[in-house]
Amino acid sequence: MTTSRRPSELVAELSLEEKVRLVSGGGFATTAALDSIGLRSLWLSDGPSGVRGPVWDERDPSLCLPSPAALASSWDTGLAREYGTVIAAEASRKKIDVVFGPVVNMHRSPLGGRHFEAFSEDPELTAALAGSYVRGLQENGVAAAPKHYVANDSETDRMSLDVRVSERALREVYLLPFERVVEAGTWVLMSAYNAVNGTPMTEHPLLEEPLNRSWGFDGVVVSDFMAVRGTRAASASLDLAMPGPSRAWSEALLTAVHEGRVSVGAIDRKVERLLLLASRVGALAGSAEGGTERPSPAGSPPSAVDGRAFARRASAEGMVLLRNEAALPLPASLESLAVIGHNAGTARIQGGGSATVVPDRVVSPLEGLRAALPGTRVEYSLGAIVQEDIEGFAPELTRDPVTGLPGVRATFLDAQGEVVLDEHRRASALYWMGEERLRRARRLVLRTALGFERSGEVLLGFATSALGRLSVSGRTVLKGRPDTRDLDPAAAVLSPPALTTPLTVTAGETVDVVAEFEVDPERALTDVFSAVLGTAPAPVPPEELIAEAEAAARGAEAAVVVVGTNTAVEAEGHDRTALSLPGHQDELVRAVAAVNPRTVVVVNAGSPVLMPWREEVAAVLLGYFGGQEFGNALADVLSGEREPGGRLPTTWAARTSDVPVLDVTPDRGLLAYDEGVHIGYRAWLRDGAEPAYPFGFGLGYTSWRLERAELLTGQGSGPVLRVDAANTGGRPGKEVVQVYAERADSAVDRPARWLVGFAPVRAGAGGRATADVPLRPRSLAHWDGAWVYEPGGFRLRVGTSVADLPLDVTVELDAEGGLG
Repeated sequence: MTTSRRPSELVAELSLEEKVRLVSGGGFATTAALDSIGLRSLWLSDGPSGVRGPVWDERDPSLCLPSPAALASSWDTGLAREYGTVIAAEASRKKIDVVFGPVVNMHRSPLGGRHFEAFSEDPELTAALAGSYVRGLQENGVAAAPKHYVANDSETDRMSLDVRVSERALREVYLLPFERVVEAGTWVLMSAYNAVNGTPMTEHPLLEEPLNRSWGFDGVVVSDFMAVRGTRAASASLDLAMPGPSRAWSEALLTAVHEGRVSVGAIDRKVERLLLLASRVGALAGSAEGGTERPSPAGSPPSAVDGRAFARRASAEGMVLLRNEAALPLPASLESLAVIGHNAGTARIQGGGSATVVPDRVVSPLEGLRAALPGTRVEYSLGAIVQEDIEGFAPELTRDPVTGLPGVRATFLDAQGEVVLDEHRRASALYWMGEERLRRARRLVLRTALGFERSGEVLLGFATSALGRLSVSGRTVLKGRPDTRDLDPAAAVLSPPALTTPLTVTAGETVDVVAEFEVDPERALTDVFSAVLGTAPAPVPPEELIAEAEAAARGAEAAVVVVGTNTAVEAEGHDRTALSLPGHQDELVRAVAAVNPRTVVVVNAGSPVLMPWREEVAAVLLGYFGGQEFGNALADVLSGEREPGGRLPTTWAARTSDVPVLDVTPDRGLLAYDEGVHIGYRAWLRDGAEPAYPFGFGLGYTSWRLERAELLTGQGSGPVLRVDAANTGGRPGKEVVQVYAERADSAVDRPARWLVGFAPVRAGAGGRATADVPLRPRSLAHWDGAWVYEPGGFRLRVGTSVADLPLDVTVELDAEGGLG
């Protein structure tokens, strides 16, 4: 069927039952279809640094881009828009209509568990990058769904947490990025689990005002998964409950409408918005490319996008050089290099949780450096164990007993022992999502013939939230259920803990491995099951590993030590408990630095860590979670092939005790944002504390001088601060011009300084560049029941970090927001 009628006309044709079915979701990651009006299901997928798609495993790999914190470090809105375009191309390839992302929550505390998935501690930087990401995605026909609206800035008790925050802080800090993505035209927003000032966000008046009324949002508000607890949310401006069919809505919502507790008008508005979204992405017959068959989205994502090349370039653009005592770039004449660290051989390319994707190939730092330095002798040492979680078996060491192919045999059985699903899987880290037939399953059996490359002891085991039993050659070696009682429901499924047992093996030997798991039909996440069958690192005395690394570093011209975090530290569902690096990595760095003066430390972490050795090493480079091309990008930067293009989007502390806003743990269910508008560098300035590295800081391989700043008010698009910059060094490079406002004599409790604009500039050796930084007068306003402009002079400070501001310009603001 085809139609050219508007969504509002179609709504009138639908029965109440059809309307309720539409707003209650169709499947785990799909909306409901309605053939009578030519509406197909919309496919939704987690992002924001990859697209999982309907199949979330090795059978349909996903591109893995650098984490959003790495993107934010580029301070480049053009790169953010290109990032959105690449995600759109990946979504189009996977037939996805809506990508959940970007995350525009704030880096309120460095202990936040999903710090890596959000942009920054500053609302202006977050807003500008997020708006560009949304434009890049949606101009190619794929809907963005920025999340999580609002104040979902930590993970502890996130489903029941009540954030107490002032209206002023909400408007000036936490809502600002959402306002700007609406300005960018986002078609979807995702509401958060938490409550704000006593009301769950799925039911909150903030969904109507300011979102719909003041900002003019005409899109769909979708719930975070399982966030809707009842029909009260249907009377609020929440449009779609997920996953579907929502247990909280569906029949219960029909009853609520019949009983008059929810109006038909409220349902009609939700349905109309859903149909508008369907039209925008080409899922509604008669719209741009709509129809009941799955077409390409309404836009035209470029088919020739080279995702890996972009991932490599974007990773380098986000790397932040924090220290360099003439150690980098590595000399072309380098004859020997010691590469050290667990994360050098097995890098973390992404954070844990719903953002996780499975790429087809990952380039480790060790692999990247060996490829980039063919004439250099590269020796690797583990140094310290970091990644303690289970990793799936290497496929080439396994054999499916049915097909004989590399991999495992996965068989789901129902209560009577009948086969529900029987399939070959190449990997042994397995996820099933949205498989409705698995609702009948009660048992999963994994079987493989496993070989070993080396003799010795391994830790064999499984990670899952279910009761499991593991047998080797017919003998039960492990039985139990990993303890998930204190875990967030999503973390229990997406990043489950493990049970292991030691096993002595012989190189060339093959053993039959069988694992059996209970499948609980009442599990927290409907239609989702995960199980990882594999090995964990065998315990080795830390002093032995450090001694081996020390010996390797002593015999090399230079040493690259890659340190970082693991999924126990940074993942969805839990916050961090400390800022220290896990394991014995601090001792490792100090030992290596003591024997090799050319020690370069690469930090492979998504959020700030303490670096007590930072002044003892020759160079420190922040690599973040750099995506699947992290190793190649790192080699590009260390060798000097590319500039380290990043500047810090978040303050890094020298000591945990110095951090002014740290708490992420609710007290009797309440988490008070008592700091108001003073988060991040604003709080550091208020307290007069000095961090290890300030907001906006970063070095390059050349030097810059900012020479002149001038306010231009006659521009058609609004006031602009024009800044002249000169590259005073001997090679091409990049700098980020940053503009901060100050108002020393204000009658308002303002931050000591706050970011109002920025622009990256590039120039060749000895060259010059001009940065035109747009200024929004609203950036100088404060919230007092409405946006208020305090007349008078504001000092605009211009520089290359919040602490290095050599230029300034004074501007006059009038009561209507005019600048002069």
